[in-house]
Amino acid sequence: MSERAALDTTHPVLVTLHPLLERIGGRLVPADQCLPDDVPLVWEGATLAAVRLSGAEPEAESESGIAGLLSEVAAEFGIPLAELPRAEKQRAVRLLEERGAFSYRKSAETVAEALGVTRFTVYNYLNRARS
Repeated sequence: MSERAALDTTHPVLVTLHPLLERIGGRLVPADQCLPDDVPLVWEGATLAAVRLSGAEPEAESESGIAGLLSEVAAEFGIPLAELPRAEKQRAVRLLEERGAFSYRKSAETVAEALGVTRFTVYNYLNRARS
């Protein structure tokens, strides 16, 4: 059985990056757990860690992440998202966007299913919210 390298989060480079990663929704992962979409952080020839952005999470994690956000927003409205009137669905999409739901892969499809609308409608709501 192979041992995984521990992540030394006290390294000055990693300490410096921490506030930025929190702001953009990224996180550090040990170098030996790096996925193809992760960004390796190399310092003086050694890979310290990798940055994983929220859209690059493994499928199971991204599904639970967006599911959690959908549950959170539904709880705020007090009813299932599919039962919301159109204006409230638009508001729900705005809230989901503010919370980073659309950084996950296939998020528009997942949100559309939860709202009981088409993916095209979700994109229209996003465009409306952004303008």
